[in-house]
Amino acid sequence: MKIIFKIAKNELLNLFYSPVAWFLAVVFLIQCAYFYTSSLYPLTVFQDQLLLNNPKWKDFGGSLTSTIYLNPDGLFKNVYQNLYLFVPLLTMGLLGREVNNGTIKLLYSSPVKLREIVLGKYLAVMIYNLVLVGVVGIFIVSGVFNIKSIDIGLLLSAELGFYLLICAFSAIGLFMSGLTTYQIISGIGSFVLFFVLSRIGTLWQKYDFVRDLTYFLSISGRTEKMIGGLITTKDVIYFLIVIFMFLSFTLFKLKGERESRPWSVKASRYVGVLLVSVLLGYITSRPSLVGYWDTTDCKVNTVHARTQEILKKMGKEPIEVTLYANLLGLRLGPGLPESRNPYLSTLWDRYLRFKPDIKFKYVYYYDNDGRLDANSIYKTYPHKTEKEIAGIVAKMYQVDASKFIGPKEIRKQIDPYAENLSLFMGVKYKGKTIHLRTFNDSEFWPDQSQVAGAFKRLEEGSAPKIYFLTGNLERNIYKTGEREYSMQSLEKLNRTSLINMGFDVDTISLDWQNMPADAAALVIADPKTDLSTVCLAKIQQYIDRGGNLMVFGEPNKQTVINPVLKLLGVQLRQGILVQVSKNETPDKVISYGTDPSLQLAEERNLLGLLKKRQEKDTDDTLQISMPGTGAIEYVTNGAFAITPLMKTKDKNTWLKTGVLIVDSVPPVFNPAQGDIRDSSFTTAIQLTRQINQKQQRIIVCADADFKNNLRLGSDLFANAFYSWMNDNKYPVYIPDTPARDVKLNITSAGADVLKVVYVWVLPGVVLLIGVLLLIRRKRK
Repeated sequence: MKIIFKIAKNELLNLFYSPVAWFLAVVFLIQCAYFYTSSLYPLTVFQDQLLLNNPKWKDFGGSLTSTIYLNPDGLFKNVYQNLYLFVPLLTMGLLGREVNNGTIKLLYSSPVKLREIVLGKYLAVMIYNLVLVGVVGIFIVSGVFNIKSIDIGLLLSAELGFYLLICAFSAIGLFMSGLTTYQIISGIGSFVLFFVLSRIGTLWQKYDFVRDLTYFLSISGRTEKMIGGLITTKDVIYFLIVIFMFLSFTLFKLKGERESRPWSVKASRYVGVLLVSVLLGYITSRPSLVGYWDTTDCKVNTVHARTQEILKKMGKEPIEVTLYANLLGLRLGPGLPESRNPYLSTLWDRYLRFKPDIKFKYVYYYDNDGRLDANSIYKTYPHKTEKEIAGIVAKMYQVDASKFIGPKEIRKQIDPYAENLSLFMGVKYKGKTIHLRTFNDSEFWPDQSQVAGAFKRLEEGSAPKIYFLTGNLERNIYKTGEREYSMQSLEKLNRTSLINMGFDVDTISLDWQNMPADAAALVIADPKTDLSTVCLAKIQQYIDRGGNLMVFGEPNKQTVINPVLKLLGVQLRQGILVQVSKNETPDKVISYGTDPSLQLAEERNLLGLLKKRQEKDTDDTLQISMPGTGAIEYVTNGAFAITPLMKTKDKNTWLKTGVLIVDSVPPVFNPAQGDIRDSSFTTAIQLTRQINQKQQRIIVCADADFKNNLRLGSDLFANAFYSWMNDNKYPVYIPDTPARDVKLNITSAGADVLKVVYVWVLPGVVLLIGVLLLIRRKRK
């Protein structure tokens, strides 16, 4: 060990007595300073303006640590991207210089072992790498003072990833310096090898064995988790294996120059180390052997405690996930074999951490008979059979067509038309299967709420059932028209539809069916014709036994819906609410959510607004546009406790009892015609009571259009009503943990000074020290 340290000390002195090390340090410092201050300064200007213009402004609301350090123009992103430019300059002369100076013969003739030479030189580079780590550390320390409650764990994890990456690059550079005595060639060779190792993970991904091998060898993306604050044993060991592998290669190269052995013996050493490295990498990357450490303040890399609890309840029984990819279907790309590793890492790694016995299968098929796309595929490929078209498409994607089974075979396993022939997953647990779907949005894969909901359904063996009353021209959950309710209920391509959030949804006609005992709620959505006495009687029975209910009415249909509401002691008042405004027709009424409405469920919109109101940070509340709504009338001394959920508060709102003409001049309040003005009208209420040892929950709304397909995107309640109906068991909400690093402790003037100091003064001081040291060295 003493010899290793002596060699390291001598090599380190050589580094600092050469201009290269100082040049790299100065350039690296300028780079870090530029990207840090360029991210910090605009934020300080913005914060100063916000504080000046809005005294109530509190914070940015999001993590400033991530914004300054991890965004595309941030410090760490650019340091990692440009690292390959620095290492070859540092390592290209480590061994070649000894040959050119003639000192290599002295080393060979001295009682110094080859491994001590290699390890000593590498140790020197590792120590110099700590200098670069220290440079980055300057801006982490600066961030501690500049950002309130900075996420220090995230930055330390990113620092570790940076050090491991630069040490791995250094081992590669040391090996390249041993291959040639020409430093330029060594540097270029290092560049090439860095590029190959960065890109090899994208090569030959269509082939199973090669995919796993190249994915292991690829250095690209290995630090992404650490940059994001997640340290895994798999990634740390990978870098240690790479360092071991290339140091071994360097040792074999030097040893091969001193001995005369057959090339096969020399080659077997390299192959042996490569195989051992791959085997170690494979073993240590098994899900059951991987350790995780989420260093972030908000644990953003860890699934929510609710998801962890669900996975814990599932026990040791394995989960089987089958990905179904249709060659002729929608969203094929992410389901192809070449995308398998991104699919696993992007979607499933976070769940494998807590349940490593998830097994993955893949089914590739082709099917398209024109029912879903009006024969467009046959128009694109005229006079071709489905099998011939599949062959053409497979050739286009450069995949083996023989891996894709035909329509007859796939239909024996699943019904692909039930999933629109698109990419989806079948999740199987204890013999039960549920589907997880992909979506045509930026996120694409199901999010944690959907995955947790699927796991919970499988673990519990049941799901809340929402029944929509039918038989009287109610809003239809199967039709896609603008007034219907399919988007919120059965639309598989809608990420937040009920069936994608863990619910079962169906229709029921009480004229000839009875309400199931396991119903979570009955929804009566704007019937157009009178309900029969049989239907009303069954609704009465359902209410009497404590069933949950949602009723959506419409103005001018009070005679249809009031017989149902009468059972609750509630009525829709005669007439339609009118709200005269500058930009909308008078039937468009803005209702405002009350504080109790914000507490129905943990919808993100509701939670954010509720927090602000609790902190008295805002007087605003939820605004819901109701295109044609009535007003609800109720008594407070009945069987139910009644709480308003939505009310109007505009002075230009009144209840018009006559005919409303919306495409003419604005209406005028006319009490002689029965118009009624009030300070506020109630448009939605919540009813509760204790019955049969449980709380009965009912919601009545005077408008049905705000939940229809056309306006669902602007419905800020989303699934809150349905969640409240089933005691908030579904959906499985994953509320965000609020970040604490949301405000700066520095002004724009201070940031301007920092920019000058970091970009100009500090590098100048380092450069001056380096120049003085080199001049003194030369004089001596």
